[in-house]
Amino acid sequence: MRWQGNRESSNVDDRRGKGAGGLAVGGGIGTIVIAVIYLLLGGNPSDVVNQVIQQPSTESTQPRSAAEEKLASFTKVVLGLTEQVWDSIYRADGEQYKHPSLVLFTEQTQSGCGFASAASGPFYCPADEQVYIDLSFFTDLSEKFNAPGELAMAYVIAHEVGHHIQHLRGTSTKVQNLRSSLSEKEYNKLSVKLELQADFLAGVWAHHANKLKQIIEPGDIEAALAAANAIGDDRLQQQSGGNIVPDAFTHGTSKQRMYWFKKGFETGDIKQGNTFESLAIE
Repeated sequence: MRWQGNRESSNVDDRRGKGAGGLAVGGGIGTIVIAVIYLLLGGNPSDVVNQVIQQPSTESTQPRSAAEEKLASFTKVVLGLTEQVWDSIYRADGEQYKHPSLVLFTEQTQSGCGFASAASGPFYCPADEQVYIDLSFFTDLSEKFNAPGELAMAYVIAHEVGHHIQHLRGTSTKVQNLRSSLSEKEYNKLSVKLELQADFLAGVWAHHANKLKQIIEPGDIEAALAAANAIGDDRLQQQSGGNIVPDAFTHGTSKQRMYWFKKGFETGDIKQGNTFESLAIE
C-alpha cells in the first residue's frame, strides 16, 4: 500500500504508555476470545465493562521501537486519508463532514463508552465520537488471524470510521434504540446489518482513496479481503472451539464481510450500501 508521504491526521490523541488503571479481564484466555469475538470491529465496550478489574494506574517510560512508530504514523496517515475521502463525499452532497478523533493507547484506557482494553480490539465509541486502537492489534491481525498487509490494517481503521459515518447519519442510533424492544436473536440480525454496512463503507473509502492518491498496489485488495474473511462470526466461532451458531452472529459471516467490502470498493457508491434491505452474497 502506498501511504508514505501523505498527510498525517492531527485528530489523534496519543495515550500510549500512559495507562488508565490497568485492566484485567477475568476468566482467562477464554473470556478474552469471547471479548474479541463480541467487540472486534464495532462491538460496544460498555457491554463487558463489568468483567473489567481496575488496578493502579501506570505509565511506561520505555522507548518506542521504530516499528511501533511506523505503525503509529501509518495509522495517522490512514485516518488523514479517511478525512480527505469523506470530506469530498460530503462536500459533493452539499454537507460538511465532522471528523472523528482517534485514540492510540497501550493495554487500556478510558473511553466515553467505558473502559477499553487491548483484548477488545479496535472500536468506535459514539458517545465521544472517537476510534480507539491499541497498535498491538495489528500484530494480532497478521499473526493470530493470518491477515497480514497494510491494506488489511487500513480496512480495520476505515471500518471503524464507517461506524462514525453511521453515527452521523443516525443509522446506529436507530438500531440501538430498537434494542430494548427486540429479542437477542432479532437484535443480532440488525447488528450484523450494521457491521456489514461498515464493511461496505470501508470499501467505498478504499475506492476513493485510490482515486485520490493511488494507494492500491498488487495484492492489497486480497489482503483486505483476507482480513474481512478472518473476522467473520462463523470463522471466529470455529476458532474458539465452539459450534457455529448463526443466531449468535453479530458481525456477519466471512463470506458476507468480504462481499460487502468488495462491493463498496468496486462501486464507490455510498447509495449501494443499504444492507438493511439486502443481505445478498452473490
